Amino acid sequence: MAKASERTKDRPILNSKIFLYITEFFSGMAVMAAELGASRLLAPYFSSSQIVWTIIIGTIMIALALGAVFGGRWADRDPDPDRLYRRILIAAAWIALIPLVGKYLIIAISGLLIVTVSTNFLVVAAFVSCMIIFVPPLFLLGTVTPGLNKFATDSLDTNASVVGRLSACNTIGSILGTFLPTFVTIPAVGTFVTFLIFSGVLMAIPIVYFVAARTRLVASAVSVVAFVVSAVASPMSGFAFWESNLAYEGESIYNYLQVKNLSDRTILSTNVLFGVQSVSMKDRGLTGMYYDTALAAPALADRADSALILGMGTGTYARQLRRYYPGMEITGVEIDSKITALAGEYFDQPADIPVTTYDGRAWLAADRNTYDVIMVDAYQDITIPFQMSSTEFFKLVRRHLNPGGVMVVNMNMISDGEGSINEALSDTIASVFGASNMLTADVPNATNRELFAKATDDGSPLADAARGDLVANTAARSGDGELERYMNGVSSRLREVEEPGVDATILTDDKAPVEVLGMRAIDRLIAEQAGPYREILRTEGIGGLMRAVQ
Repeated sequence: MAKASERTKDRPILNSKIFLYITEFFSGMAVMAAELGASRLLAPYFSSSQIVWTIIIGTIMIALALGAVFGGRWADRDPDPDRLYRRILIAAAWIALIPLVGKYLIIAISGLLIVTVSTNFLVVAAFVSCMIIFVPPLFLLGTVTPGLNKFATDSLDTNASVVGRLSACNTIGSILGTFLPTFVTIPAVGTFVTFLIFSGVLMAIPIVYFVAARTRLVASAVSVVAFVVSAVASPMSGFAFWESNLAYEGESIYNYLQVKNLSDRTILSTNVLFGVQSVSMKDRGLTGMYYDTALAAPALADRADSALILGMGTGTYARQLRRYYPGMEITGVEIDSKITALAGEYFDQPADIPVTTYDGRAWLAADRNTYDVIMVDAYQDITIPFQMSSTEFFKLVRRHLNPGGVMVVNMNMISDGEGSINEALSDTIASVFGASNMLTADVPNATNRELFAKATDDGSPLADAARGDLVANTAARSGDGELERYMNGVSSRLREVEEPGVDATILTDDKAPVEVLGMRAIDRLIAEQAGPYREILRTEGIGGLMRAVQ
């Protein structure tokens, strides 16, 4: 203890110990803010699924654990507060630079791994990105607590009290570092500025220390310059920095949001690498996407007077129903109010279609109405929320269908075979509706599959009458020739669903591994798309690969 006390005598700012507790407080705050920022930085590229969250939490805990071990060793070997505050300064500068360089590192890592990793691409890419971008600064912050304990303890008689106070300061800081980014800074100013806010607050601590001690002033000045450069340059490019025709790029509490204005349509994406979540056609016709196939639902139902859309997005399906079935009463539920706002600003969402901001399942549980058509199109990035994939959920949907009503589920990835997400979803829905009351239709030139399930107990298989009724009912109820011709094509794509086997995977609220199953499907899609480039890399090397992608 004497050696540590001697070192602090030269640093009067540490004599009252208050500055040490302040350091612990803001270090804890920065750790949690960086963790939440990590989830938002990775989400537009890898999704915000539980799998990605597990990778983030796991790697950060590894960094903190290693930091605690090495921080304790370093504090025992050389109890120099200058070294501790220098590590904090480096960590703060590193976090400040993440908004500037993080997205480029993620794309570079993804580009390298996509042609070298054959399985679990998203898992591996997210893990490597976390290790490179977030582990170093959080390792350094992990050294803070043992180092501060060394300087804050004057006697072994009070050591436990000191540890308790430091732990309390760290915990309170962590609480604020958890709530402020989620509810205040990210919705208000975005992920990039959130990194800058918390790194700036953290950076102020070592700078105050070094200025008071009149040492390490050059290092402090360099860190400030790095912060300023990042603050100025980061807003110049967004997550999708390679895009030049974005009408909007921003964030909400739930999603990264991107609106792209093309010559024939406007599209919304919640992930920069995968998929289109909503579209508005400028000619008001069919979209060429899964929404068109889903328009079979009103023709397969016994009536087509009302529709409920769970996962409204910007209202693509609602606009299509309004155009082709103008007499339908439409209700929408969308959890993200920012998406609903974008629907009115960029997608010409009809103002007379009510949209409730709520979780789809929770809203359905409280609703007392029934409908002829229920569209289930809820996605969290690129995966289905587990609570909207279970038997309990689909039983709830069935209770809200009128007799002869039809549920249509958008299955985002064509993934067949034993253990696939589509097999699990089909078997789960069949356990509620019965396989004979179900049909599927793959969407041409897309990775989507639409599943139709009819609420009927008359015993007659849906397929017996579906193909003929589909075209005839479309003509009678819609009267639109374009849609009638399209439904003729859909009728040829309708496929019956097999009865679940004894070993079928039935998803429940207790066990619904949709994220793991979804990741497998995405891996297959990536493998198919990246296969030719991997072959080029194998046969022609990096030079051939570079020529191929130019």
